[in-house]
Amino acid sequence: MPSEAAVFAALGDETRLALVEQLRSGPASIVTLTGKADMSRQAITKHLHVLEKAGLVTHLRIGRTTVWQLERPKFDNARHYLDIISRQWEGALERLRGHVEA
Repeated sequence: MPSEAAVFAALGDETRLALVEQLRSGPASIVTLTGKADMSRQAITKHLHVLEKAGLVTHLRIGRTTVWQLERPKFDNARHYLDIISRQWEGALERLRGHVEA
């Protein structure tokens, strides 16, 4: 599934995972998000745009401030996809165990 690939690719970076973790508690401005990072605002913004392109975050402008927030449905879709894969693996392992024990 191509959209899941984009999601997992976007989450495959330590900085982007840290940004997602920060946004779990609610929307945050770029100032707040860069305050906890050892990176420039420009670098953090690039990471946020990767997350946005994957559909994981959105932003809105409030005056001169940009506020970022998680798109929870995209995370739910990714979790559902992982659940499907997990069930497939569990089934394959059960079949293998049955074959080995037979």
